[in-house]
Amino acid sequence: MKNKDIKFNDFDLCAPLNAALKKMNYHTPTPIQAQAIPVALKGRDILGSAQTGTGKTAAFSIPIVEHLTRFGEGDAIVITPTRELGKQIIGIMHQLLGRKTHIKTAFLIGGEAMGKQLRQLKDRPRLIVGTPGRINDHLKRGTLKLNSMKFLVLDETDRMLDMGFSKQIDTIVAKLPKNRQTMLFSATLPDNIVKLSQQYLNDPVRVSIGDTHQTAKNIDQSMVRVKQEDKYTFLQNQLDDRQGSVIVFVKTKYGSEKLAKRLNKAGYKADALHGDLRQSRRARVIKDMRDKKFRILVATDIASRGLDIPHIRHVINYDLPQVAEDYIHRIGRTARAGAKGEALSMVSDRDGGKWKEIEKLLGGEETAQSGKSDKENDQKPKSKQRKNNKPRWSSKKKMKQKKRREQAEKKAKKAKRKDAPRKENRKAA
Repeated sequence: MKNKDIKFNDFDLCAPLNAALKKMNYHTPTPIQAQAIPVALKGRDILGSAQTGTGKTAAFSIPIVEHLTRFGEGDAIVITPTRELGKQIIGIMHQLLGRKTHIKTAFLIGGEAMGKQLRQLKDRPRLIVGTPGRINDHLKRGTLKLNSMKFLVLDETDRMLDMGFSKQIDTIVAKLPKNRQTMLFSATLPDNIVKLSQQYLNDPVRVSIGDTHQTAKNIDQSMVRVKQEDKYTFLQNQLDDRQGSVIVFVKTKYGSEKLAKRLNKAGYKADALHGDLRQSRRARVIKDMRDKKFRILVATDIASRGLDIPHIRHVINYDLPQVAEDYIHRIGRTARAGAKGEALSMVSDRDGGKWKEIEKLLGGEETAQSGKSDKENDQKPKSKQRKNNKPRWSSKKKMKQKKRREQAEKKAKKAKRKDAPRKENRKAA
């Protein structure tokens, strides 16, 4: 049976879970779900990799909820690198469990009051979602016991290692029963992740959808060389030319606040998202963006994973990411669930090395030109064939030409609409 022919009904899930899936409008599993769910339901360990936005969260959440609903013993813990991703996961879990469920949950993240989490843990939750740091805090306090865990999920494992959580993860895993089912998911599979999987997983089934270094095909990517001091003006032009919600990625927390304030003063509706915000503030910013209360989110890489807002049409890299792999996660915030999206990267002279690393990661020839000024590049742009969904190279001159064409087309359409009533009047006469 082909993936496209598989339905969630074919997995023989319990009635409450099938009802929840129907309510969530989940009918046909995505490729990662079609591969992972049957394997997980059989109790096998999984080493999974897939592009962002492929439905990975449901791929491990559905088997866990199925077990928790059917059986009265065996609990689950999901470890995730960021609060935002954790909130997305616990939200999907709650939808799958349904409002009438008797299964208790706990959400253990930093930046939230410890009292609320202690109350959740006293209720003996069977499902725990949390970040490594806060889970370790509870282990040290003695407020969390892991001896009843049957399931362990390590989500976005590469990101957790990048953030320096390897020791905390080791501490958590050491307190888990050896007889458990482990599912490890990572956007990329470098050597350290493979080594970690050998340590934590028992004869895992490899589940992979596409190249982990490949971006989604429905994202139209482009790059433009621009001087650092011209970036803000260029950004304003882009925001004026584009329709729909936008995420603008910057390098620093201070930079996100500064740029958001500057855009608001210029008449745009913008807000900032970064790691120094309190959890309540971060949650409010995300909710307001989801509810379209403002159009532009200026964010650091904290938003590059776990932020799922379907109506985001554009991603603009005002600053390139420090790590090339984060480019894939950044642009993955658009084109969610099969929609189309656009991603634009601004590359200044100081960004040449970072852009080369991104191009190497994506494959194909290098695009960034060294030893030439922006002016020279504008005069002689080198357009190159896109390989492996590689971003196309664009110059400021080309962007201006495109803008002029679009403006001319708008004027022509407007003139045509004005002329139409005159023709009708002449015919009537």
